[in-house]
Amino acid sequence: MPATRTETTSRTTPPDILILGITACPTGIAHTYMAAEKLEAAARELGYDIKVETHGSVGVEGTFSPEEISRADAIVIAADTQIDLARFAGKRLINARVADGIHQPQKLIEDALAAQPRSGGGAGEDTGVAPNGGADFGGTLYRALMNGVSYMIPFVVVGGLLIAISLSLGGEATPQGLVIPEGSFWLTINQIGVIGFTLMVPILSGFIAYAIADRPGLAPGMICGWIATTGAFYNSESGAGFIGGIVTGFLVGFVALGIKKIPVHRFIRPIMPILVIPVLTTLIVGGAFVLALGRPIAWVFESMTTFLTGLEGGSVVILGLILGAMVAFDMGGPINKTAFLFGGALIATGNPAPMGMVAAAIAVPPLGMGLATLIRGRYFSKPEREAGIAALFMGFFGITEGAIPLAAAKPLQVIPANMIGGAVAGGIAALFGVTDSVPHGGPIVAVFGAVSGVPMYFVALIVGAVVTALVSVLLLGISARRAGRTGTDAGTSTGVAASVASVASVASVASVAPASPAQPAPPLRKTVLDYIDERTIVLDVDETDRDAMIRTLAGLMTTTGRVSDVAAVAQAAFTREEHGTTGIGDGIAIPHAKSDGVTSPVIAFARSRNGIDWGSSDGSKATLIFLIAVPEADAGTEHLRVLAQLSRALMKPAFRAAIQSAATPADVLDALAVQVGATKAEPTPV
Repeated sequence: MPATRTETTSRTTPPDILILGITACPTGIAHTYMAAEKLEAAARELGYDIKVETHGSVGVEGTFSPEEISRADAIVIAADTQIDLARFAGKRLINARVADGIHQPQKLIEDALAAQPRSGGGAGEDTGVAPNGGADFGGTLYRALMNGVSYMIPFVVVGGLLIAISLSLGGEATPQGLVIPEGSFWLTINQIGVIGFTLMVPILSGFIAYAIADRPGLAPGMICGWIATTGAFYNSESGAGFIGGIVTGFLVGFVALGIKKIPVHRFIRPIMPILVIPVLTTLIVGGAFVLALGRPIAWVFESMTTFLTGLEGGSVVILGLILGAMVAFDMGGPINKTAFLFGGALIATGNPAPMGMVAAAIAVPPLGMGLATLIRGRYFSKPEREAGIAALFMGFFGITEGAIPLAAAKPLQVIPANMIGGAVAGGIAALFGVTDSVPHGGPIVAVFGAVSGVPMYFVALIVGAVVTALVSVLLLGISARRAGRTGTDAGTSTGVAASVASVASVASVASVAPASPAQPAPPLRKTVLDYIDERTIVLDVDETDRDAMIRTLAGLMTTTGRVSDVAAVAQAAFTREEHGTTGIGDGIAIPHAKSDGVTSPVIAFARSRNGIDWGSSDGSKATLIFLIAVPEADAGTEHLRVLAQLSRALMKPAFRAAIQSAATPADVLDALAVQVGATKAEPTPV
C-alpha cells in the first residue's frame, strides 16, 4: 500500500505541471512524513500535481516510475540524508533540508520550478551537499564522517577479530614480539586479518569522500587514504593512521566537488565523473599529502621521540602518563605509533620499562569503551554497542583500534576518556616498575609470560579501563543533560543533529515512523487509536519545563501497563533530544523513546496551557506534545505506520485546531478518529 500519492486539484495554474518530491531524515521518523504532507498541501494550494517519495524507516515508498520522472517539471528534495540524484539528469531540481520541507514547502516548489536544469547524466552529479546551501556546512561534515565510519566498522571488526584469534591460538612470545611460526595455518588467518585492517582507513577515507562528492570521490578517497597510512610515501615510519584517512576523505570530497562545478563543454561532461574528476582529484590530494602533509608528520614524530627520550631519565611516572595518553589518543594512528615505536626501540637497548607502560595503555581504549557500552548502553546506538562487544575482545589481544568506531562517532567524549584512562594505566605501570619484553600489549602478553610484575600490570589495565568507561559515561551524560536543559534546534531543523541521529537515534527510536497509506487500510490494520486512550491524555497542564513534561507523559503511560520503567523511558527521550530537538514548529513537539522499559508501543498526549520551549526552529513554544514510546527490541513496523498517520495529521491546521479546542480527552480521541478514519477504542484494563 503506497505511502505517497499524486494530488490533483482544481487549478488556477496550467494543469500539466507535475512536481516530484523526496523527503528523508536520518532516522526516517516523523519529519520524513511531515515534510511530505507539507509539500503535498503546498502543491495543492499552488494548483500543481505532486507525488512524494518517502525514504522512511520501512524503506522507500511511493517510488517514481520512469514515466513520472520523464513528465516531471521539477524535483524537490527535502532530505538530511544522501539521495541518489542520477535518475534526475536534465531536470530542474532543488536540494534542501527536511526542515525546509516542513517550514518552507511552497518556496521550495517555486525555487525548484525556477532552477536551471541539471547538467550531466551520470552519478557524477550526485552529492549530499545541498547546492543551494540548504544543508549547513557542519551537517555536511558530520554526515560524511558518519558515512565513512559506518562502512569502516565491518573492516575493523573482521580484521581485528581474525588477528586476535590467530595471535591467541597460534602466537609465540619472542624477543621480536608475538610471532606466528612460518607455515602455520594461523599465519594465514593473521594475514587475512591484516588485510582487513589495511583496508580500514582507505575505506573510511573513500566513503567520507563518497558522501560529499558521490561516486567521483570514491576511488580517489580510497587511494589517498592508502597513501595516508603508508608512511613510506612521506618518510614516516608509522603513517598518518585513521586521522590521516579522515583528512584525505574530506580533502578528496571537497576537491572533487569543486571540480564538478567547473563548467565544461557538453561533449566532456559524460567523462567527467568516470575519468577527469577521479584522476585530477587523486593527483591533487595525493600529491599534496605526499609533498606537503607527510613531511610535517615525520618531523612531528621525530620531535616527539626526542622529547620522550629526555623525559625518560627524569620522571618515570610522568613518562608513563604521557606514553599512556599518547597510545590512547588516536588508537593506532601516528601519535599512538610514535609512543609504540619509542617503547619498542628501548627494548633493544635493554630497557623494557617504557614498553611496559605502553603495553598497559594499549588495551585501555577498547576495554574501557566496550565496558562503557555495557554499563550505559542507552548512550550508544545498536551498531556502536555491537562494536563495543567486539572492542572488548580485541582489547584482550592488545588491539587498540577496536575503539576507533566509537571514537569516530563520539570523539569529544571518547577521546578524552581514552587519554585519561590510558594515562592512568601508563602511570600505574611506571610507578610499580612493570616491564614488557615484547613489542605488544594487552592481557595477551602477560598470558605468554612477556611481562614482569604481572599483578600490577593487570591492576593498571583494569583501573585504566574502568576510568575510561566512567569518564566516557560521565561526559556522555553531561552532553545529554546539557541538551535536556537547553534543547537544540540543530536536530531535525539542521543537518548536524539530523546526521547525528543517523548513528545515535538508532538507539533511541530507529523505528518510529514510516509513511501513512494512501488508500483505505485493511480492516485489521492498526491506527493511532490502538496506542493511545483517555488515560494517556492530559489537557491544559501548567508545566513549562521540557524534561518535566516528558517525565509526566512517561508516568501517564504506566496506567496502560505498557511501561514498566518510567525513568528508562524518560532517559531514552532525553537522549533522543540530545541528537536534535523533536520540536518541529507550529507549536508541536513529538518526543520519542525506544527503551527496554516499554513492553508495547504507546502514545501519550499533553496540551500545555502556556507552551514549553522545545527549541523549535520557528521559535514557537510547544503546546501540543505527543510522546511515543516503543520497546528496544521491537522489530515490527506497524507502529511506524501509525506514527506516520500522526505526523501527517499534525500538519493539518484543522486537526491542530480540533485538539487545541478539545474540552476532554475523549474529544482528542474523536479528532484523531476523524483523521485516521477509525473508531476510538476503549481503555484496555490493566
